Amino acid sequence: MLATLALRAGRAVSHMELVDELWCGSPLGNPRNALQAQATRVRKVLEAHTPMHRTTVLRSIPNGYLLDVPAECVDANRFLDLASRGGAALTTDPERAARLLETGLRLWRGPALFDAGEGLRCASAATLFEERRLTAWEDLVSARLVLGHNTQVIAELQQLVAQHPLHERFCELLMLALYRSGRQSEALERFRLTRKRLDEQLGIQPGAGLQRRHAEILAQDPGLAQPGALAPDRRVTTGV
Repeated sequence: MLATLALRAGRAVSHMELVDELWCGSPLGNPRNALQAQATRVRKVLEAHTPMHRTTVLRSIPNGYLLDVPAECVDANRFLDLASRGGAALTTDPERAARLLETGLRLWRGPALFDAGEGLRCASAATLFEERRLTAWEDLVSARLVLGHNTQVIAELQQLVAQHPLHERFCELLMLALYRSGRQSEALERFRLTRKRLDEQLGIQPGAGLQRRHAEILAQDPGLAQPGALAPDRRVTTGV
């Protein structure tokens, strides 16, 4: 219940929406009483952490409930804002981008909405947050590579690749970091392992971006040393 209300902090959530989220269509003898019992439990937890001068954070309103806090008090909203601003600053101010993204990623304590039940709203939000988390990691590593921290990010990227072996962008960034650190053979081996895993588990070949990175490393493309090599949609240029 708290997660559902926090996802819409400062806005009303109807009784019907809450019942649907908490019990996922299971029949209830008295939905209103069930919600009141949940609300009482939530209030006890919240009031233990609420300053004395504040009124109750969880408010009952006609036909629903409202979590009476600013949206920016919810870590999920803070993360999305920091990730968005960090990604926007990547090409113009990589140092600022890295600071914003690091701050956003430090808000995480585990999988998004891990114990929030099976309701559609929380499940959809969890998927969104996890996708944005991966994008934030991509942007953070890209910012560090733009800043020239090639060797320093290798261990971090190896961990990300191990955790998300089918996420091609992490593999692509790791290949670039290895190549820039004078480890071309390891970069090519990483491509081989990822291609093998994609074929065995999904029956597909690497995407255009990863194949392009492989070709650039084979050709020792001078452009790999440039900041533009970090752009996901970079195209190989040929002299004419």
